[in-house]
Amino acid sequence: MNITNSKLAGKKVVVLGGTSGFGFATARSAAAADAQVVIASRNQGNVDKAIAQLSTGVTGATLDITDESSLQDFFNDLGALDHLVITAGDTAPAFNPTIQQARQAFEVRFWGLYCAAQAAVPHIQPGGSITLTNGIVALRPWKGWALTSAIAGAVESFTRGLALDLAPIRVNAVCAGVVKTPLWSGMTEAEREALFADTASKLPVGRVGEPEDIAETYLYLMQSQFTTGQIIIIDGGAAIAS
Repeated sequence: MNITNSKLAGKKVVVLGGTSGFGFATARSAAAADAQVVIASRNQGNVDKAIAQLSTGVTGATLDITDESSLQDFFNDLGALDHLVITAGDTAPAFNPTIQQARQAFEVRFWGLYCAAQAAVPHIQPGGSITLTNGIVALRPWKGWALTSAIAGAVESFTRGLALDLAPIRVNAVCAGVVKTPLWSGMTEAEREALFADTASKLPVGRVGEPEDIAETYLYLMQSQFTTGQIIIIDGGAAIAS
């Protein structure tokens, strides 16, 4: 996607989880908008593969967002930045997870966001932003996804509160519906295609999302200087579908 006169030109954009799915698409779109992009992920192989596919000049690092010390070192080494996008996070287990599984899910999908934002804040420049990632299950839970819904609800509340605490740094969250990303890699190809087809048949837009659909929203939130504390739903109409 070529973007002219972009407000992101020359800005440093950090995408945690930028090696696949929403994160990769956002990193690619930000680089196309002439931003200085840094991606991070837990797996060095994934980082290397993503950088090879992205624009020249994109850099990367390995990082575990649940490791506070590593986060502090990462952002201290990185220095000043303009926009932080956090898309990293494992899929929370469904259907009666154990207490240990539930705690681990919160560790990654909630506390990971908290720790990453905390470590980044001292380095974010005036006019900068933090954009978190969430799903729509806080608004419209799925049967068997009570834990995921609880985490999503916590992230929504955290977004609004953090926008007040960190002002004038802007804080928003992107809440996506069903999108074709590695999130569904635990399913067989036949199961995935059946899910996508069934979901598409119920959506007003008639299809499930692509990562590029979601990336557009992250770029909007980075550039909109009058948007903060918002939960942006981009789900093809799932929240209003019967």
